[in-house]
Amino acid sequence: MIAEFDLFDEAFVQDPHPLLARLRQEAPVCFDPATGLWVVSRYQDVRRVLLDSGAFRPDNAQNAVTPLSVAALRVLARSGFSLPPALANNGGVSHGGLRRLVTRFFNAERVAAAVPVVDEVAAELLTGLRGRLEAGLPGDLVSDFARILPCRVLMRLLGVHGEDPLTLVRWSDDALELFWGRATVDRQVELAGSVATFHRWLSEEVSGGSVDKDSLVGALSQYLLPEGTQLDRATAVAVCFFVLIAGQSTTGQLIANVLRRALEEPEGWARAGAEPGFPQAWVEEILRAESPVTSWRRTTAHEVELGGVQLAPGSQLLLMLMSTGADRDVFQQPQLLDPHRNNVRHHLAFGAGRHRCPGASLARTEAAIALRAAARSLPEAVTVKDSARPPMLGLLSFRAPMSLPIVLDQAY
Repeated sequence: MIAEFDLFDEAFVQDPHPLLARLRQEAPVCFDPATGLWVVSRYQDVRRVLLDSGAFRPDNAQNAVTPLSVAALRVLARSGFSLPPALANNGGVSHGGLRRLVTRFFNAERVAAAVPVVDEVAAELLTGLRGRLEAGLPGDLVSDFARILPCRVLMRLLGVHGEDPLTLVRWSDDALELFWGRATVDRQVELAGSVATFHRWLSEEVSGGSVDKDSLVGALSQYLLPEGTQLDRATAVAVCFFVLIAGQSTTGQLIANVLRRALEEPEGWARAGAEPGFPQAWVEEILRAESPVTSWRRTTAHEVELGGVQLAPGSQLLLMLMSTGADRDVFQQPQLLDPHRNNVRHHLAFGAGRHRCPGASLARTEAAIALRAAARSLPEAVTVKDSARPPMLGLLSFRAPMSLPIVLDQAY
């Protein structure tokens, strides 16, 4: 019997792998009383759940992990906030059509067209960062680069205008903390105020009469449901809410993980700037080993057996995506970072099945370009040496460095 564990504990946030290894070995499907979730840690079990959308539904995918206080709920209610089934939390008949609409904005043609945009924005941000570092000012690869790049790219790609990228980043981060964190009552109220403002802004964008018909909002405004009725505003807002958060917050977290590990590994940074194909291979290996989306949720539609455990209908599952990348039954020597691992694309960082991340190709592309551009623009960059551990985002389903301060090595 495995001892009690805390998925929000700082030791787990800093290094989740020891606990995940024990779970895979001793209790691959076990109940966590603190969250009320069945934790699923082995690759084959997680993959089975992701692929079987009949037995394992996504209804709980975006529910608040920590029950929201009455005060926080009131703040959200005053803004008309709601998240009806749209994408990640939609197991109904409308999911397929909505997913196809969203995927249109992330297809191969759109991603190819986005490459020069990513190059341009990355170059601008890195030029500014280098200038600050050369002037002896502090510089941070997360706050000055990784968090901003995907937001600015996504706004251009989706035709989103009229708001400062830093504001969108803050709104998205606050939404992740509210729904996937363990916030105090006072902090929940503060976060709810930010999320309510985000939701109101999205509602105004969706309701606006001068929307670009080629933008995501414009496409949603013209979309018809399977029965022929127009998509309601609440669902259109929910689609935008999910896409804007998933499309820039989690991509920013991926870029942060990619940059941090490249700086930590011997010759990783130099190879990223000089070796063709290395950035793409490195991104894929980081997705396997340190995916920013560490877990995702499902609920059982009926009684089912999983990993030798009988689960009742309505059981809430936490699929440990990060754990699957370290499963020795699938990946040899998973503790080593090997950018040329033969089966690296078997990872589940983007999910699998009908709910697989529609923006996976764009995220891969952005992260690879970001790594290559940063390594070439800042070849002499080294992390600031500090005795303290780097602060990590420690939400139930998201993990990434919150800062990555660097300096220019004068000995380079």
